[in-house]
Amino acid sequence: MLSRSTFSRNAPRALQKQCSAAGVNSRRGMASAAPTGLQYDVTEAAGLKLANREVAGPTATLALVAKAGPRYQPFPGFSEALEQFAFKSTLKRSALRINREVELLGGEVSSTHSRENIVLQAKFLSNDLPYFAELLAEVASQSKFAAHELNEVVIKHLKLRQQALAANPEQQAIDAAHALAFHRGLGESVTPSTTTPFEKYLSAEALAEYAQHAYAKSNIALVGSGANSADLSKWVGEFFKGLPGSGSSAQYKVQPKAATKYYGGEQRISSKAGNAVVIAFPGSGAFAASGYKPEASVLAALLGGESTIKWTPGFSLLAQATQGFSQVRASTKSHAYSDAGLFTITLSGKADQVATASKNAVDALKKVAAGEVAGEEIKKAAALAKFRALESAQSLETGLEATGSALLSGGKPYQIGEIAQSIDAVTEVQVREVAKHFLSGKASVASVGDLFQLPYGEDLGLTV
Repeated sequence: MLSRSTFSRNAPRALQKQCSAAGVNSRRGMASAAPTGLQYDVTEAAGLKLANREVAGPTATLALVAKAGPRYQPFPGFSEALEQFAFKSTLKRSALRINREVELLGGEVSSTHSRENIVLQAKFLSNDLPYFAELLAEVASQSKFAAHELNEVVIKHLKLRQQALAANPEQQAIDAAHALAFHRGLGESVTPSTTTPFEKYLSAEALAEYAQHAYAKSNIALVGSGANSADLSKWVGEFFKGLPGSGSSAQYKVQPKAATKYYGGEQRISSKAGNAVVIAFPGSGAFAASGYKPEASVLAALLGGESTIKWTPGFSLLAQATQGFSQVRASTKSHAYSDAGLFTITLSGKADQVATASKNAVDALKKVAAGEVAGEEIKKAAALAKFRALESAQSLETGLEATGSALLSGGKPYQIGEIAQSIDAVTEVQVREVAKHFLSGKASVASVGDLFQLPYGEDLGLTV
């Protein structure tokens, strides 16, 4: 039964940090300096890596980041199924009890997974930290993997996600581009495709074994925001000390991380759900030790595609390249991972328009490489890239996973001040050189939809 103190509704604790006067006086200084409250302090508790930032306010967030995404799973569907089992029944609490207790405390719990990580997250009133720290530890070490829940709930949810993927040509093309670029590891799809027979690998016993490896002390990091650091260390030390050091099964263990190698190539997938083309190049890693390249983020902002201002297509290079194509959506993104990255240009919409717009997009990249883009445009792109980096640090979902991933990779936490400063230092020459590097190497081109009209990589002037 929960103690009375756990359910207490005391007044929010006093503000712990005040805004810097210098930061208020200088708009530019706020962007360049490391913003107060966004930097993480790193320590260890119960043999676990722990990062926390003390953001003033009455609420807090605690996330468990496990290096157990599809990149590391032993068989298809394991990461997704493990995510689905989070916050269901444990050896101490039923799923109903967990739901009722979280509701009574006014908190929120969720589970997600990316290509590299499974993230269990709890948001709550700061005074309820002990309960949610205990709950996360319990989910990680004492979850029950019932066969009936696997068959009646988890697998059905997984199949629904497969159907959603099959109806989303953009995501199919992005997954295909990752597979072309990296093959195994980072090339694994976040959700198994409809042609992947994941059911033959899944069983309650196999998932239980995988969980022992996935949530082992050596494979997880805890990241907090808003909680008092001393209190967080105390409760993590108390509740997480019982986590296993590692699992016992060799067959269902987390797969070791092999050095990522870029391959490239071309894949064409026929689909009636829509049309999409993804043009990808080897991009920037997430951390300095993994080849972080701030110029890739600036180039992504320069190419753009999606407007940042309502009711206008904007003036990015891809906005100009798709001008007149009312049924084309374009976007550019730099996907950053622990030891590699993938720079993607995505175009979707009506097949004939996507075909022409894809050629225009490559031509826009060639203009950057040739130095035909004004320096003022690159400065605007750097400002946008910096804004996005600072904004992502304020987004709990992005910042918490990035920080946990950095700790698990042996690096420093995601310190946003350093990222912003590195973008400030990007030059026009660096942006031009990264565009040249992309065009001179082997691209990864994935096309989904009406293949009769969608172009080949060679048609776009790319080497695949």
